[in-house]
Amino acid sequence: MSNSNAFVPVPENEPILTYAPGSSERKKVLATYKKMYATSIDVPMFIGGKEVSTGNLASMRPPHEHQHTLGTYHLASKTDVNEAIKSALAAKKKWSAMPWEARASIFLKAADLIAGPYRAKINAATMLAQSKTIHQAEIDAACELIDFLRFNVAYMQEIYQNQPVSGPGMWNRLQYRPLEGFVYAISPFNFTAIAGNLCASAAMMGNVIIWKPSDHQIFSAQVVMDVFREAGVPDGVINMIMGDPEMITDEILASPDFAGVHYTGSTFVFKNIWKKIGNQIHQYKSYPRIVGETGGKDFIVAHPSAIAQQVATGIVRGAFEFQGQKCSAASRVYLPASIADAVLDGVAQQVATIKMGSPENFENFMTAVIHRAAFERLQNTIEKVKKDNEAEIIIGGECDDSVGYFVSPTVVRTTDPKYFTMTTELFGPLVTVYVYDDNKWHETLEMVDQTSEYALTGAVFSQDRYALQEAFDALENSAGNFYFNDKPTGAVVGQQPFGGGRGSGTNDKAGSMFNLLRWVSPRLIKETFVPPTNYHYPFLEKE
Repeated sequence: MSNSNAFVPVPENEPILTYAPGSSERKKVLATYKKMYATSIDVPMFIGGKEVSTGNLASMRPPHEHQHTLGTYHLASKTDVNEAIKSALAAKKKWSAMPWEARASIFLKAADLIAGPYRAKINAATMLAQSKTIHQAEIDAACELIDFLRFNVAYMQEIYQNQPVSGPGMWNRLQYRPLEGFVYAISPFNFTAIAGNLCASAAMMGNVIIWKPSDHQIFSAQVVMDVFREAGVPDGVINMIMGDPEMITDEILASPDFAGVHYTGSTFVFKNIWKKIGNQIHQYKSYPRIVGETGGKDFIVAHPSAIAQQVATGIVRGAFEFQGQKCSAASRVYLPASIADAVLDGVAQQVATIKMGSPENFENFMTAVIHRAAFERLQNTIEKVKKDNEAEIIIGGECDDSVGYFVSPTVVRTTDPKYFTMTTELFGPLVTVYVYDDNKWHETLEMVDQTSEYALTGAVFSQDRYALQEAFDALENSAGNFYFNDKPTGAVVGQQPFGGGRGSGTNDKAGSMFNLLRWVSPRLIKETFVPPTNYHYPFLEKE
């Protein structure tokens, strides 16, 4: 391709399949689910293109049926971590020298594999591993990951085409080099698409990756790895290791070739990683890139002019889809007294119709939270609320772990705007409501801004454009993704680049060229065609 300028296919968002009764996709994903449920698998690590089994095993279990075993996975030793570093560095020179069109082709193929032959498998794996309904699995594991791959390839081309101007007698150009060293990708349990993107976005820019997926997402992570391998990602470019997160991180951060971390997870862990990098900064060959999307305490604030049923639906979908286990999930709500009862009645009516259980039953809107620790955190929170005078549970509050880790959709009403459920990230199907006086709209906006350490997503419902503008101005730094008259979740690649500030991360906007730019180190080349032969400038001449 050295004799042509290639243009990648123009990306479009992958259509979301409906899985309606009788549809072919419904039958296929259910058959795949049943087969994967009944087949115990063993997931090795992937280091330098080889499957690595250590014999040090941990089990994988579906959250909605915690006594069932899906299989086992192998845990890394320090030796395995350092072998992954060596394998990545060994692959770097050849991978980074590969023409960008060839790298693009690999990830475009990966997108088509997910859209076609892998769609049912990656969705079923996500339903089993993370207890997602088919709709949540489809918009995540299939559509969002496909979109990440296709749009990022287009952004890569756009970046490479961004070149400086050249003056007379010279040619200026930018080479967008990959980082010197390797990138460490740490992915969470809640989104299969994030797991794939944390690796692929940096890799397509010519970087080599060591990927540590969450212990609670490995069942679907191995499908992502299968896709990458079949798509043609060369050996050693993306290495997948599992095990003790602190040990793995410490070993990786000890390498002078550590060039960056691509992270999604808790704020506390991310800050500790940042601190460790800072404490070891003198040992690295270059300043590591630190990119992270972390926690959220995301808000919905309604103006007195808001339509009650729209606010109610925003709360139900924003707080309870995927059991509230989204960093963007609505978890604190501010309602004006004039419409509060109507909104909460609407929420109660909708919640009363929600069915909860296994994702295999497509009638279920909610399933289980991810693991016992999450269940116990939410159960303890609910028990504390029941005892406190500042708050009460007005909807839900039931917990049952006899079969799976089920927590009912729960609404707390508080008289204290700084109550702990208004400020603490709980990561579950629990939302807290504070009712304010209608004439305190401005003061409430100040309260929304000052209540949380996070600034990821937020939504304002109003039919008054002046009120929307006032909220827009007052909450400028309160959310990286800001919604008018919509729930604060559901960002779409190519439409709503995602990320927040404050305690919510570095706001490098996954699903945009801004994220990809973090994984390159540009080099400017200036070529002078006819160099001067004497140092004299005209101003040096005598009058």
